Amino acid sequence: MNAGFQLALRREAGELQAHVTGANTRANTFGYWQAIAEALAAQPAGLLLLVDELEGPPLAIEDWRALVAELGPRLGRLRVAHVKPRGLGTVEHCMLSAIGSGLEAQVFADVLAAGLWLRYGQAPD
Repeated sequence: MNAGFQLALRREAGELQAHVTGANTRANTFGYWQAIAEALAAQPAGLLLLVDELEGPPLAIEDWRALVAELGPRLGRLRVAHVKPRGLGTVEHCMLSAIGSGLEAQVFADVLAAGLWLRYGQAPD
């Protein structure tokens, strides 16, 4: 695994849960998404709950677009709840690009709201 980030993956009833920590760099973000794509290729899941606790300045909007262009097609019809408890930064641009590429994605600051949306289609008010 890359020394710049740590990724823990867990499966639960058709859902892949991922927790990533480390430095918020383009290489780390592409690296952990690559690892998630490989895990999904090895054992498909329809839902992804991603808790992203990378630290540092947010990625550029162009980086998020490039990530979705590169890895989006490999993710299929995945429903993604991307949780950024340290602040959303520019991740909303990734979500918009993901939706444009056919994924169902939302960004959250809270794991509970993300889990509810992921499993039931809505977050609490």
